[in-house]
Amino acid sequence: MIDFPRLIARFAIENEDNFEVITVYDDEIKREEIDKKNPILESISSKYTTATWFERKIHDDFGINIIDSYDNRPLVHHERFPKIFPLKKNFKEKEIKFGEYLPYKYETVKGDGVFEVAVGPIHAGIIEPGHFQFSQEGERILHLELRHFYTYRGIEKSLEGKKLLDSREIIEKISGNESIAYQSALFNIIVQASNINYEDKLKKYHCLLLEIERIIHHLTDIGFIPNDAGFGAALSFASQLSEDTRGFLKKISGHRFGFGSIGFETKKYDEKMIENFLNTLEEKVKWFENWIMDIPSLWARFDTTGTLNKQKARKYGVVGVVARASGKKVDSRDNDFYKKHGFILQNESVGDVGSRFKLRIKEIYNSIEMIRNFIDEALHVEQPKSFKDGDYMSFIESSIGELFMFVKLKDGVIERFYARDPSFINWQALYLMMEKDIIADFPLINKSCDLSYAGSDL
Repeated sequence: MIDFPRLIARFAIENEDNFEVITVYDDEIKREEIDKKNPILESISSKYTTATWFERKIHDDFGINIIDSYDNRPLVHHERFPKIFPLKKNFKEKEIKFGEYLPYKYETVKGDGVFEVAVGPIHAGIIEPGHFQFSQEGERILHLELRHFYTYRGIEKSLEGKKLLDSREIIEKISGNESIAYQSALFNIIVQASNINYEDKLKKYHCLLLEIERIIHHLTDIGFIPNDAGFGAALSFASQLSEDTRGFLKKISGHRFGFGSIGFETKKYDEKMIENFLNTLEEKVKWFENWIMDIPSLWARFDTTGTLNKQKARKYGVVGVVARASGKKVDSRDNDFYKKHGFILQNESVGDVGSRFKLRIKEIYNSIEMIRNFIDEALHVEQPKSFKDGDYMSFIESSIGELFMFVKLKDGVIERFYARDPSFINWQALYLMMEKDIIADFPLINKSCDLSYAGSDL
């Protein structure tokens, strides 16, 4: 198999005289100018499967026509979305009115005995809207197509014209379980665009908070995964650990979700409180791990279920736990600063539910160790008073995976904001994990990836 550079993001900007499409790979950045009068972009989906969603979004955002793509259906324009392109500069409306109903054609499998099962977009509980269309042969899943983007929030448009320091309150709430990650990505852009010195003490505090957020997310997942295999006791135990850790985050940052925590100063540490909490948490996670690992009926459900092999993981460019559980060494923390403070890149190889579960346990232990090493003295840094115009990019390893953020500053304000949540990539590979599994295992497989609906729904 030819190993192409990894595709990270593909998005468009409207300039005065043209559109510009920026394609970000892990080894280069390409820019293409697109004629406004005849806006046509050649697809790269024949080489990069996950380019399809990026390109469909480019069309829905700006009206740029994609040629040589195998899928030109709308992505964020749903059945009654009007024929508008909301990221064009001439779009000034504050509300979007319903347009003509245009049916959406799902990919399905045809044949004798094959039937369809629709799940969503409205779900029980507090799950955000998302639709899953199954083609079934009895219990066996033949194909799954998912469709999201039901909650168009207009985040990219609403950030246009805002000052960089005024954008945090919107950006930190894009995806609740990645609030600190989004703030961290924004702060890295603030550092790039100003002359402030990102001192190690401040960076360590930010990394400490990010690892607490990662632990909270992983604890929630290691409870829900056994729960979706019918073992609710695991969810009760892990949820308590997750809630305790969210309380710990509030003590450190001032907020349960870390809102407003990534800034220009650190809080004063109570080192004894931190060490006692981490020791207790580590001990309880170890007990939980031994408990779960010794339940054969659970592992009969986990092992070989929802498998994504390394070859397919590479082809789809997946990130985060989904990638590392399939043997891919992809982690934005794999750098000298993190390694100096105890980071060890964790991997599993099989790529099934069991691998994703075990990997989360490993990462919790490693995050606990890094938090111990990130503790330092309090620090205050003066806020920058001005920012240089230009294009800025940031990469942060959120609890789900690599988060990419782009900001274009012009005349001191945001001209274009774009974020590619790790879920935007990983959602596209979810259907690959369903092959040969039964529909009853769908919640288990889906939860083992635990992707964000909101993160994709800008």
